[in-house]
This record gives sequence, structure tokens and C-alpha cells, in this order.
Amino acid sequence: MRELWPEARCNNLLDDSLASDLAALGELTPEIFERFLALGRYAAQASDGRGPTAGILFTCSAFGPAIDRVKADLGIPVLAPNEGAFDEALEICRLAADGGRIGLLLTFSGSLAPLSAEMQAIAAARGQRPPDVIGGVAEGALAALQEGDAASHDRLIVEAARQMPPVDVLVLGQFSMMRSAAAVRAMRREPVLTTPQSAVRKLRRLVDARRSPA
Repeated sequence: MRELWPEARCNNLLDDSLASDLAALGELTPEIFERFLALGRYAAQASDGRGPTAGILFTCSAFGPAIDRVKADLGIPVLAPNEGAFDEALEICRLAADGGRIGLLLTFSGSLAPLSAEMQAIAAARGQRPPDVIGGVAEGALAALQEGDAASHDRLIVEAARQMPPVDVLVLGQFSMMRSAAAVRAMRREPVLTTPQSAVRKLRRLVDARRSPA
């Protein structure tokens, strides 16, 4: 936000029990949906005296259907964490006769299937030929970061990126991977997208469009 939208006032809300509860339950339950609705409504009520909340960005990709419920409930822009990057990657591949090739590099293997499916769903909604999604996982990187070893986290991501085949665009698919973006860009030839940067760009476009006179 400081880099791409410095004039916006950004506030953070964290409920770290949601991730652990989802892991324990194994699925998105009605109770989790209700908690997301409550969180979204609470966030939408914030005001700094200059006006109400203009938009909401969720940052965990494991709760897509719950985020969609919040989108339907609120009258302001609400973004899932990956949709901005997926939009930008698909736009790069829009004119490719075969749908293009999109690399999706992650540090959590469990997200590979749902995020690949999400990208294909966005392509379908755009009326675009589905791309070939080339997935990769930087094994051990997430564990290293959780243990406080950021240098190993970054090194493992760069090593995994080096092993990815040539693609039209490479997406670093989790917010925590942005810290490795510069090193990855230095050794890849195609565009490299990060989910936080793309998300802020999309949120700003949506908020500006909503504020602009028709």
C-alpha cells in the first residue's frame, strides 16, 4: 500500500483463529461463513471522519467461498487475495491462441489445486480460453519462514523459480512470497507478478471507478 497507493489510509484486522479453526474442522462450515460476514461488516463500518471504508482486501487464499459471501453482502469493493494477480496474468495471455502458459509458484502445496481452479474460473468468467497453469512449490520455504529463517525462505523460492519452465507470466501466489520478488525477477525473463502488488492495483481501480462520476 505504501508503494502503490500511499495516499490511502490502510487499517489491518487480524483473526488468526480462522486459519487454525479451518485446519481443525477440515472445511468451511456455516459458522466460519458467519464469522466472515461479521468481519466484513465490521470492517465496512470503519471511518476516520473523512468517510466510510472504501474497500476491503482479504489476504488468505484458503477462504475463497467465504470471501465471495462477503462480496455479495457488501456494497463496496471486496477482493480475494489472488484475483488481481490472476486478472493481470490472464490479460497477458489474452491474445494467445492456445490460452497461454501461466506459472504459479507457491510455498504451500495444498493451495495449488484450488488456486489453479480459481484461475481457470476467472478465465471462464472473462470469456477467455483457459490457460495452461504450470504449478510449482518451493518445498521447505514456508517452514523456514515460520521458523524465522527468512533467508532460507527466499533462497528456496528462487531455486524453485529457477526450475520452472518458460511461461508467459509467473505468479508468486502467496503474499509472503513478495519478499523474494526482486531476486526472482532478476533471473526470469517473463513478467513476475506478486499477489499483494496486483491486489492493491485492482482495489485502487475499483475504488476510483466507484468514486468517479458516471
